[in-house]
Amino acid sequence: MAKSQETWNKKEKEKARQKKKEEKDKKKEERRANPTSGGLDNMIAYVDENGNLSDTPPDLTKKVKIKAEDIEIGVPMRVAEAEPDPNRTGTVTFFDTSKGYGFIRDQESQESVFSHINGHLEAIQEGNKVTFRMERGLKGMNAVDVKVVR
Repeated sequence: MAKSQETWNKKEKEKARQKKKEEKDKKKEERRANPTSGGLDNMIAYVDENGNLSDTPPDLTKKVKIKAEDIEIGVPMRVAEAEPDPNRTGTVTFFDTSKGYGFIRDQESQESVFSHINGHLEAIQEGNKVTFRMERGLKGMNAVDVKVVR
């Protein structure tokens, strides 16, 4: 005689499923018998002056008028900045004549700017006061058209 394919665990799962279905049907019948009053009024939500949701209408005395022109959407327009003077002055802090490069400390920004001998109009030494023009190089700003101030 063959054994039944239904095990105890399968029977328990089927009972639980049937019980859950009965409870669901029971709740459904209760909702039909006792509908909640209000309908749409219970579903409305309001936004207060702080942007939070609430179930009470906002206080109209706190209402603030805003002009549509004052609302900025997106990135604000860039204000044209004045072009900095391309001719700068500074002091040579380091210069290696054998390798042909050095650094000039800018007088305005106090930052160090790389300088190569190819960008010099005359020979310079450490401690010289110079005028130069800034130019973007591969690794940052470079000093070009370097002249000694006399």
